[in-house]
Amino acid sequence: MNWLTWSLLSAVFAGLTAILAKVGIAGIDSNLATAVRTTVVLLFAWGVALATGPTSAVFALSRRTWLFLTLSGLATGLSWLCYFRALQLGEASKVAPIDKLSVVFVLIFAALFLGENMTLKTVLGGSLIAAGAVVLALK
Repeated sequence: MNWLTWSLLSAVFAGLTAILAKVGIAGIDSNLATAVRTTVVLLFAWGVALATGPTSAVFALSRRTWLFLTLSGLATGLSWLCYFRALQLGEASKVAPIDKLSVVFVLIFAALFLGENMTLKTVLGGSLIAAGAVVLALK
């Protein structure tokens, strides 16, 4: 499978995540819900990693890799805490589009920090995503 197939599968599962999480957080603290979800993700991710690769590879990771994966993990955790709180307070059909503004932030951060090209197509696509998120959130 290529990157597009994996990306589409990611989008499908992310969509399911919003619906399942909205049902799952009913009547409980959003931070507790995030902790439960994170525990499941942790166990699942380690299970897949251990089943598909050599366990010794974890010891070969560089300090730079550890640093950036740790920072990424912290950003993910903060994102999930905010997302679950937003789901608890708002409608999933409004929260999810705003959450997907992350695509716009990725485009901006990729240009600033990774040197990726910010073309007319990138700006137009990002603007359409932003406009669509706002339209859906305002419904």
